[in-house]
Amino acid sequence: MNKKKIINDPVYGFINIPTDLVFDLIEHPYFQRLRYIKQLGMTHLVYPGALHTRFHHALGAMHLMSMAVETLCNKGHIITAEEQEAVTIAILLHDIGHGPFSHALEKTIVQGISHEDISVLLMDRLNQIFNGRLSMAIAIFNNTYPKRFLHQLVSSQLDMDRMDYLNRDSFFTGVSEGVISSERIIKMLNIADDYIVVEKKGIYSIEKFLIARRLMYWQVYLHKTVVAGENLLGKILKRARELALGGEKLFSTPALNHFLVNSISKEMFMQQEQHLKTFTCLDDTDIMAAVKAWMNHGDKVLSTLCTNFIHRHLYHVDIANQPADENFVAQLLLNASRKYGVNEVDASYFVFTDTISNYAYKLDDGNILILMNNGETRDITKASDNLNLEALVKPVEKYILCYTKELI
Repeated sequence: MNKKKIINDPVYGFINIPTDLVFDLIEHPYFQRLRYIKQLGMTHLVYPGALHTRFHHALGAMHLMSMAVETLCNKGHIITAEEQEAVTIAILLHDIGHGPFSHALEKTIVQGISHEDISVLLMDRLNQIFNGRLSMAIAIFNNTYPKRFLHQLVSSQLDMDRMDYLNRDSFFTGVSEGVISSERIIKMLNIADDYIVVEKKGIYSIEKFLIARRLMYWQVYLHKTVVAGENLLGKILKRARELALGGEKLFSTPALNHFLVNSISKEMFMQQEQHLKTFTCLDDTDIMAAVKAWMNHGDKVLSTLCTNFIHRHLYHVDIANQPADENFVAQLLLNASRKYGVNEVDASYFVFTDTISNYAYKLDDGNILILMNNGETRDITKASDNLNLEALVKPVEKYILCYTKELI
């Protein structure tokens, strides 16, 4: 069978599948599942075009990795054919552990375990299936491989993951502020002391990359309507689990039911094979089918939340620099109790507070280093004369108040 396929990608054009092993991994059901998981969760409720998937993103990141490896090899750095395949596999599988709607339900389906943890488990499982041929890729992913710069290409503040999702999410949302010069940035990459650096002439492209990331967070990823949709879906799953654990029979697919009726700790998930196996059968369609059915459930809280979700009657969201007034929140909770005929505890499904954070750039967390003309390296915030970058280092935390619109 000819496995040297090309894929027509709307962002980059034609993408090559570099090796037979990469082709076989893409064909595997674990990876094919990503076709049915939206890259941006609830963002399509704001930007209707944002229906692209984790499958798209993984292939795009793989394409950028091929470009980065080629650039570094052309500059005289030795990356063997085996290492090239391994780092390509590491980026291809970096998101394979995502659950339904990507980040939206990460804390609801399985509490206390991240998609990165599940990705490692699935990569280990695939390594067994493929007779140990993923061992180097896993070492790169876990940052235990001797050439540490390879891990940086997979996971850092300037990795192929971020470079793809900024351009891809901009493309599908239509938010042009997120467009970055990924090809130019990649051409400016180099290695100094086993560390990925950016040559000085690429400094302005890096400035734009960091500013674009900040703007995309506020305009797309943390848009108040996206926050409303993701919180509503999270509350639906929380209520469903509460009912299921109390013995209530709920319509759901077998895969979703497994996570509704069982309290699964991180340790249990990591050690017991059936949890991971069931997780690989779970995607967006399981959630949507259940939510549509639960619109007619006898529980007032669950049915109201699901009906609001399907009809796009989302929470009203106030975003502020200070916590919401406690008296105002208390009045809203009282209004919710009366409006929906529920007790004060259940009223918290309709009124609640939380926080959101935006970290455009974190110092001392895999810094982006600029290679100066004299051979020295400097952090981007020191090398740049753009004063805005200093502001990007400071984490921005805002307070949110969510409540159903009928309560005012």
